[in-house]
Amino acid sequence: MPFECPEKNCPRCPRLVEFRKNNQIKFPTYYNGPVPPFGDIDAPFLIVGLAPGLNGANQTGRPFTNDYAGDVLYPVLKKFGFARGEYKKCINDGFELINARITNSVRCVPPENKPTGEEIRTCGYFLTEEITNMKKLKLILVLGGIAHNAVLSVLGYKKSAFKFKHGAIHKLDRHNILLVDSYHTSRYNINTGVLTYEMFENIITRIKNILIENKI
Repeated sequence: MPFECPEKNCPRCPRLVEFRKNNQIKFPTYYNGPVPPFGDIDAPFLIVGLAPGLNGANQTGRPFTNDYAGDVLYPVLKKFGFARGEYKKCINDGFELINARITNSVRCVPPENKPTGEEIRTCGYFLTEEITNMKKLKLILVLGGIAHNAVLSVLGYKKSAFKFKHGAIHKLDRHNILLVDSYHTSRYNINTGVLTYEMFENIITRIKNILIENKI
């Protein structure tokens, strides 16, 4: 079956549904729903984040769009040939991904940007279906430890065998996929120096070289 995004009023996570309803009242012009992935389902490269930001993807309806993490992510993707156009922080800016796709572990914005373990597991159904339908997928970049664990869980790998470490590259042999770890491009990580632009550019450079070396 082809991949289908969660319905706009997905009822699966009660806490997130309640938060969504409150935001629909408070921010009536926002997207306020499970945010669809961005990019081609046939891309060889998938980026997995944590969850939409309240005033970012939850507002615009596109992952990482109109939040600080996207301000870091998208220009770097363009610099290294994974995107084209001008990123203007809105869904209709004409910005496009090239051979890449972006999604989240949890599709709805959680209170305080903190999804529960149950919400991550519940939304894992959609991540499983999405990865299953990416027939040309060769490499997954996870932004942060939660995304790292979510991907391992939905693919059926033991987390203890693949520890999260910035810059680590794990071979997921059963799926013929490489899993690449990076700290999240959040404002907090950048401001505290946990992640620098140079560090993140090095990650994307390595990914580009891997794809080139494998003629992807």
